Amino acid sequence: MAFHDIRFPASLSFGSLGGPERRTEIVTLANGHEERNTPWAQARRRYDAGLGLRSLDDVEVLIAFFEARQGRLHAFRWKDWADYKTCPASKQVSPLDQHIGTGDGVTRAFALAKTYRSGDWDAVRMITKPVAGSVRVAVGGAELDESVGWALDTVTGIVTFEAPPPVGAEVTFGGEFDVPVRFDTDLVQVSVANFQAGDVPQVPVIEVRE
Repeated sequence: MAFHDIRFPASLSFGSLGGPERRTEIVTLANGHEERNTPWAQARRRYDAGLGLRSLDDVEVLIAFFEARQGRLHAFRWKDWADYKTCPASKQVSPLDQHIGTGDGVTRAFALAKTYRSGDWDAVRMITKPVAGSVRVAVGGAELDESVGWALDTVTGIVTFEAPPPVGAEVTFGGEFDVPVRFDTDLVQVSVANFQAGDVPQVPVIEVRE
């Protein structure tokens, strides 16, 4: 399987249904108490690309994209309109949005990540598919000029500095990102009559772990 560095048409993913999925294993004991555990450190996202189709032209675009990916074979980028940037939906991206590390005077490479907080708890999600041109980086609270003294790998989500950030300096970033996904089916069935009547095909898409 290869990763095709191309985004599924954002106009079609806009109307899709989906979001994060967790896996929780629950054992109910004889006394009625539960033991709960999860084998997943991070959530896995699922979507239905069929719900974003509004015309037969959209269907044609979907089929062309599906054929070029050879069904489930090749992964691609997906814009999750409900969660595609490092700040709240109503805010503008800032280079101070997300903490990704602290300088130790040696480390030059830092992995992009987004932290989800609720109360005293949080969950960290690795960002491996940042959108080129959207990422802003800061060290010690001071934003760095774009690509000056640092470089971003948009395929892995790794920021590499020419010189290690100073000891104790907080490294932060902000930007937009895509989800690496693949089709979760090798079959797309479309009936023109049914589609015109409002019955759209189901086209499941699932996040891939890298």
